[in-house]
Amino acid sequence: FIHSKMCLNWGLKKLADHYYAESVEEMKHAEEIIDRILFLDGLPAISRYDVINVGDNPKEQIENGMALEIKGAATYNDGVKLCAEVKDTASRELMERMVVESEQSIDWAEAQLDLIKMMGIENYLAQQVDGGGGK
Repeated sequence: FIHSKMCLNWGLKKLADHYYAESVEEMKHAEEIIDRILFLDGLPAISRYDVINVGDNPKEQIENGMALEIKGAATYNDGVKLCAEVKDTASRELMERMVVESEQSIDWAEAQLDLIKMMGIENYLAQQVDGGGGK
């Protein structure tokens, strides 16, 4: 969410919109996981979640987000294995979906970093400014 606000402040509306949608998706993931843990009579340990490293610029934001998604995908994959071992199909399916969504986020970040490398940061950022015809 903070990256969305920062990008909006910099005038990078397209990037801000992407980060906003991503933050909503992550909030929904957290809600689904919390609901599942509570359904299983567990206690959600929210304080154990990873710290978000705020990037000072858009490239750092993309890199930091990608690193967090890579770690998240690995955690979800571990969860899938554990759920399969204990035969918890519903939790396994939840984690499998989240792995796919994390991989999509990683793919997006890799594509953005490739674009930055190919066209330069200035040209990339120029593409992220809403030309007035957007939302």
